[in-house]
Amino acid sequence: MNKIEIPLSRTKLTLTIVGAFSFVFFGIVFIINPDKFITPFLRSPELVRIVGIIASLLFTILGIYGIIKLFDKTVGLTVDENGITDNTNASSVGLIKWSEITEIKAEKVMSTKFLLIFTKNPNKFLEKKSGIKRKILQGNMKMYGTPISITSTTLKYKFDDLNNLLVEKLREQREKKPNV
Repeated sequence: MNKIEIPLSRTKLTLTIVGAFSFVFFGIVFIINPDKFITPFLRSPELVRIVGIIASLLFTILGIYGIIKLFDKTVGLTVDENGITDNTNASSVGLIKWSEITEIKAEKVMSTKFLLIFTKNPNKFLEKKSGIKRKILQGNMKMYGTPISITSTTLKYKFDDLNNLLVEKLREQREKKPNV
């Protein structure tokens, strides 16, 4: 199998950073002027201020992560004879060997599409991680039955093409080695 390297998309990462810091800006405005944003949903200045604080914190983290990824020279996703090496997002697990993969399934939450990679021993991937990354993987495990998800939102690659590529390569590996 030829090695396929899919780079991170600098354009998509830049848009993510701009979007994240726009939310940080509005979060700060919520903190400074909460009275101007009272609605039937946000009924008190304290609630508006809390939403502003949460938005500012979360989107600052997302923006900083985006900046780090923007300067990351590592390939976003590598597909080769060993398996899939994932470096697409904060919950990336690195190499996922073909022999460990049992299924690849496309999912969509709101407008975001992603691939779920099911493995023979998902706990193996949880045990390798700690801290926030482990919490993210545990959340994925609880919601989807696998800790591993791959998205094309940071890649120079269309989602449907990525799905077709990975499913096809998994099928090829199974035909080569029936026990995969």
